[in-house]
Amino acid sequence: MISERDLKFTSELWTNLPQLFGEALSFSTAYHPQTDGLPERMIQALEEIFRKVCEYVLELKNCYGFTNYCCTILPALELADKASIHSSTNQTPAILEKDGTPDYPKIP
Repeated sequence: MISERDLKFTSELWTNLPQLFGEALSFSTAYHPQTDGLPERMIQALEEIFRKVCEYVLELKNCYGFTNYCCTILPALELADKASIHSSTNQTPAILEKDGTPDYPKIP
């Protein structure tokens, strides 16, 4: 995980949190072209995807009475992001993180 060096991200809580999930935390460096603005762009892209999917789910709920909530689709959105090739690396995050493909859910 890449984070900026803001005080709220360098606190003991925030630096230890990724370790609970088996992740490593790296801090970006100012004026470093590989990380300059990377976390912000990533968050913007994920927010936009989440917002559009939630709008769609809420529209279905209003039209057809579905009771699904947006939080139930978070695992699917995470899988879609990790399985998508990113333009900056030409690789999927799953391959870069774990040197393999993500664990796709098994369909009976």
